[in-house]
Amino acid sequence: MKRNGAAPAATGNPITEGVIWKQLLLFFFPILFGTFFQQLYNTADAVVVGRFVGKEGLAAVGGSTSTVINLIVNFFVGLSSGSTVIISQYYGARREKRVQQAVHTSIAFSILFGLVLTVVGIIFAPAALRAMDTPEEILPDSVLYFRIYCAGLIANLIYNMGAGILRAVGDSKRPLYFLIASCFTNIVLDVLFVAGFSMGVSGAALATIASQIVSAILVLAVLTRTSDMYRLSFKAIRINSPILLRILQIGFPAGLQSVMYSASNIIIQVSVNSLGTDVIAAWTAYGKIDSIYWMIVNAFGISATTFVGQNYGAGKNDRVRKGIRVCLAMSAVTTLFLSAVLYVFGSYIYLLFTTDAAVIDKGMEILHFLVPTFITYVCIEILSGALRGVGDCWIPMIITALGVCLLRVVWIFIAVPIYPDIKTICFSYPLTWTITSILFIVYFKWFSKIRKLPKQS
Repeated sequence: MKRNGAAPAATGNPITEGVIWKQLLLFFFPILFGTFFQQLYNTADAVVVGRFVGKEGLAAVGGSTSTVINLIVNFFVGLSSGSTVIISQYYGARREKRVQQAVHTSIAFSILFGLVLTVVGIIFAPAALRAMDTPEEILPDSVLYFRIYCAGLIANLIYNMGAGILRAVGDSKRPLYFLIASCFTNIVLDVLFVAGFSMGVSGAALATIASQIVSAILVLAVLTRTSDMYRLSFKAIRINSPILLRILQIGFPAGLQSVMYSASNIIIQVSVNSLGTDVIAAWTAYGKIDSIYWMIVNAFGISATTFVGQNYGAGKNDRVRKGIRVCLAMSAVTTLFLSAVLYVFGSYIYLLFTTDAAVIDKGMEILHFLVPTFITYVCIEILSGALRGVGDCWIPMIITALGVCLLRVVWIFIAVPIYPDIKTICFSYPLTWTITSILFIVYFKWFSKIRKLPKQS
């Protein structure tokens, strides 16, 4: 994108003109609450199934199934970040035609990609779950949950892309409202289908896809009714090849990074599966608990991407740099506070998922080991988010691939066979976060595109 030919940003855009910390927080909190409700309706399946079906059901909807689902969805979310970046840059530069092309291409891509993933997921569900050594006692329910979930993937992807479009133009509130609606839909249907109708894991899966359809309908309604330049017209939904190429150039590294994260987590899940159902259930519940932190740091990362993207598009380089520093500071303080809260009160949260003493004991062992190390991840999320905002995606992806994914896999293959224990598996996280954070700091400080931006007079 040639920024020299961009039109000047319109006045009145708070992201490019307002007080930086206030604008970051005003953008951050709706994303945070939106992510919270996203996690809540995902967690609702685990809570209801864990309490009304048992630990085998909890392991079936979590464990391998959750890991593969996260791989699929996170790959698309990474790809869709390319749309968020270019739309935020075009919107900041007030290039209406480009915004329109990007919006319609993004929605068309969501539909096509969702259709492909649905077919592939339904066909290959058994093979994928068996490849992860999913225990035979939970395999049938795991396959059933996964296949039903795949049937709702198109709605899931449309919502994620639509929410990314709204955030790119600075609207982080309405995606929150949509998630609140879908969350309560999921909770009500979870209780109705699982507890009321005794439908087991299939009821939980049906409740989830119904809630995703609700959120997709709501986001499409807003995009088609707005009078702003990002208005969606169903008749105009088509692929614009140059725009799609630009989206993939920016989004593919992020999508590939997500796949590598998920692939390393799959290998970790295989190691966890070898430790038995109690550990699988404890690991599943822990994953829901620590998602509280990940939704917070991810919200800061998304805020950094949009803030940097719009200010970069508007040519405000000083605000780009200052915004990154402010976002890092806020993320670090929040991380330290939440780590302390989870460490002290985590045992009470586990009771939401199960009353099995063995599962809770193992879960607390995991939590007490990992929670104090969360601070080592902050630089990865914020700096990579900021770099995506200026279109600098490939080097951060390579850093993450080497520092997190490859090193984590090496650790699992070498250390776990020698010391087959859950703490050995857990150590792969702080080890790789610390090394990758150092690599990000070195790249950002001395080599990144952001550091090379000219200072404003």
